[in-house]
Amino acid sequence: MGTTQIPSTQRAIQLVGIDELVLNESKPVYAPGPHQILCQVVACGLCYSDLKLLKQFSQHVRKGPVISGIDPGVLASFPGYVPGDAPTVPGHEPVVKIAAVGPGVHRFRVGEQYFVQADWRWLRTAQSNGAFGYNFEGALQEYVLLDERLITSPEGEVMLLPAPVGRRSASAYALVEPWACVEESYRSVERRTLRAGGRLLVVADSTPDIEKLRRLIANGPQPARMTWVSPRLSVPARWPIPAERANSLAETQSGPYDDVIYFGHDPDMVEKIFSRMGPNSLLVLVLGGSRFGRPVNVAVGAVHYRNLRIVGTKTHDPADAFQPIPETSEIRPGSRVHIIGAAGPMGVMHVIRDICEGILGLTIVACDISPARLSALDRLAKPRAKHHGVVYESYNSTRGLNPGPFDYSVVMVPSPALVAEAVRTSAPRGIVNIFAGIPADKFGPIDMDCYVERQLYFVGTSGSVMSDMQAVLAKVEKGTLDTNVSVAAVSGLDGAVDGIRAVEVQSIPGKIIVYPACRGLPLTRLDELPQRWPEVAEKLQDGVWTLEAERALLNLFSSGE
Repeated sequence: MGTTQIPSTQRAIQLVGIDELVLNESKPVYAPGPHQILCQVVACGLCYSDLKLLKQFSQHVRKGPVISGIDPGVLASFPGYVPGDAPTVPGHEPVVKIAAVGPGVHRFRVGEQYFVQADWRWLRTAQSNGAFGYNFEGALQEYVLLDERLITSPEGEVMLLPAPVGRRSASAYALVEPWACVEESYRSVERRTLRAGGRLLVVADSTPDIEKLRRLIANGPQPARMTWVSPRLSVPARWPIPAERANSLAETQSGPYDDVIYFGHDPDMVEKIFSRMGPNSLLVLVLGGSRFGRPVNVAVGAVHYRNLRIVGTKTHDPADAFQPIPETSEIRPGSRVHIIGAAGPMGVMHVIRDICEGILGLTIVACDISPARLSALDRLAKPRAKHHGVVYESYNSTRGLNPGPFDYSVVMVPSPALVAEAVRTSAPRGIVNIFAGIPADKFGPIDMDCYVERQLYFVGTSGSVMSDMQAVLAKVEKGTLDTNVSVAAVSGLDGAVDGIRAVEVQSIPGKIIVYPACRGLPLTRLDELPQRWPEVAEKLQDGVWTLEAERALLNLFSSGE
């Protein structure tokens, strides 16, 4: 086993219960066993998702036990596996340097530096998947243990990407992960047909046009089976797929169904249907000229966390409902884009990403409630918008201004009411990107008559995949995207709890980067550096964090100051 000089204990931020964070001054440093890798944490970003874990702890969908995807013996032998009520170490946006490797590790070498793809989707929990910084200990500690068998997908893809030492700042690489989550929200490939081989539920509260429904099923990818729910209508004759009948939704199996087609206009029925829908499922509303007449309580949290999708049509033809579904969730050329909560840490990323993406004819409208945060965003966004030929506007929503309608809305605040507002201010064929992590079981009243009549479309994604990180990394390496523009503060572990609380109250307009090696460094905004550590401040570039500033900070605190 190759090693560097490694202590037996370390400092670590631990989440020990709901809203209970502690700085543990003597957490063990685990020696790597077979197939295990001990990494020194160079830098780690704080994320709003850390706050979700803080508030939900063992109830968070990614804190649950892993139930498939790995030999249980691997989990039993790995001390960093902490599901349920076990204390965990948050932090899923790190850059790490390999400090030691155990027997059987051949792919990695001591001294190599990597950043982590934290979303391990093949390790399934009851409602989501395993993740670094959740049911596996994360990076708000000086050393973190990994296992090759846990970080390697069944396809052989490893959840570590090289972060060459000295080429970019560790912060720039650490921020690839949150920027990749932003990227994923625009790169999502949307399903535009019924699921081939899936389970279809048809609920007929009103009389459907049988020929049009038969044509939809017969002419596209076909489900394997259908459940037909109607108190008075039998399953149509000469049906193209096997079908079973139920008199009511209560008589059906609990699900999940991959697709649900609802003929009718009863809001109560739609609200019940959501309980039958599984991950990646599609709800098709066929109003047939009728209206719901009141807001429908929609599973808006499931759009984000479970990839639920909803489409609708005013006509009698369910095929018409599929027409507004875009190929991807990307912004279309010429769009007027509304980013709600734009001046928060992740909102800044959306604004800068959209400005720099090269999409023609864009107008970006940034909305926030904080004048200070909007001012900081404007300083970053305006010169970049001018350079890329993008129209950029910003406004404070507390003043009641709303310059809609919008072709694309991004909801950065976990509020169903703001999702409802985005529907109200959408242009026809508008897309509403529910980016904020509204809890998976959260519903909200939505004007679905407006949603269907305007042919709107909800999208939502959670986390990222490796291709998203690779896409962001390519932009960083080319110099077309500087992820450091979102850095607003730095800290050691001493200030990490303060940093998470700052994320909670949204007091810092950008990302906070924690450097565990900087013992004694409190939470420090970049605009405080000239007074506190001018030798670091002078390395900023137009107020933006840089590789040189990071080196100066690490040198300063490694010298004991």
